[in-house]
Amino acid sequence: MSAAPPPLQVIGVDHRSCPDGVREKLFVDDAEMPAMLDALKARGAQEALVLSTCNRVEVIGRFQDPQRSPETVAAELGRPVDVDGAVLRPLLYAHASDEAVRHVFRVACSLDSQVVGEPQVLGQVRAAHRLCRDLGGTGPVVEDTMRAAYAVAKRVRSETKIGEGPVSLAAAAIARVRDLFGDLDGRAGLLAGTGELGLLIAEHMAAAGMEGMEVLDRFPRRAALAARELEAHHGGLDQLGAALDRADVVVTTLGEGQYLITAEMIEAALRRRRRRPFFLLDLSVPGDVEPAVHRLDEAFVYDVGDLEAITRAGMADRAGEAARAERMVEEAVAAFTRDRSGRDAAPDIAALRAHVEAMVAEVAGADADLARRIAARLAHAPSVLLRDLAEQGRLDRQTKDLVFRLFDMPDPQGGDET
Repeated sequence: MSAAPPPLQVIGVDHRSCPDGVREKLFVDDAEMPAMLDALKARGAQEALVLSTCNRVEVIGRFQDPQRSPETVAAELGRPVDVDGAVLRPLLYAHASDEAVRHVFRVACSLDSQVVGEPQVLGQVRAAHRLCRDLGGTGPVVEDTMRAAYAVAKRVRSETKIGEGPVSLAAAAIARVRDLFGDLDGRAGLLAGTGELGLLIAEHMAAAGMEGMEVLDRFPRRAALAARELEAHHGGLDQLGAALDRADVVVTTLGEGQYLITAEMIEAALRRRRRRPFFLLDLSVPGDVEPAVHRLDEAFVYDVGDLEAITRAGMADRAGEAARAERMVEEAVAAFTRDRSGRDAAPDIAALRAHVEAMVAEVAGADADLARRIAARLAHAPSVLLRDLAEQGRLDRQTKDLVFRLFDMPDPQGGDET
């Protein structure tokens, strides 16, 4: 009896499942993607799309041995950076079939992001898909899934206001900067850390005229990725002191439980800057900016709570919009599963009709038209049964075998008859 085709799987790590220090090492650059796809294929990946961002590294694909695929992904993500697959394996999430489809849809709709509704993630997904497709990594199942993901993401963007939340926080931050400086033109920015909301706000500030953006992070590869998206300079946190001398606006997103920026550091920088003021936006919980900085006259410190207070009127509405978006994803998952299952049954239905037509032709003789009409009538009910059961997810091997045996038909997929 022939085996069922392997299901779609999503296997990887994100900001919730994996420590930053490990996740940063696993990042797969565009230049490294051909070798990664080749390695996955050599270990049984029939299709593979590798999505690698500041906050997640995951493989969307199908594997010859679905039971061993998490170990395969752990080994291949860890191999180039000397991370033992056995150490990485417990940090991976692994979704299959409907859960995998749901995960892909939620990522594309920015429902699985650190900042729900963050608009950059869809562009990152599209770029990774395009690269892996051009490299020959994807196939029909992944392609169908991504097309459906883009469709539901478009619907969520057009029919809900989920994207307004992060954008309104960015607008509130820019408004406060303008209150202090009058304009952003010619102002220099510093992003310490690469959290999604910080990246979004930095992107909006750059679009509003800010110049000379720098990105610093404890992990160089992550800083480089964020800097590339922002067309900015990048470096390590050891350069923070010099960067503070240049920056007018500082956005922090590290949240490591210890103060990144202290009052002593800011006071020293203010002396070197001839008391030119700072705007500091601390997006971290716990905070990155020492509370004593608030007492410095030339340092104006805001946090996420301050921005949310400015935009509080729409917060309840945004929560409702996110719930609407989740319902749209569930509807899309159900529709995709029905459609995919119906198409999966199509070869069996075609084979059944051809077999019945050949049987009837032996009896009807030369009257081919009569043979086709009789065959169509005989094959109609079992064809509808196969399609309906497939769309409901209830078409099992036993039912298919029963239909085939009723018509004295061999397994169209080449399996042994029972």
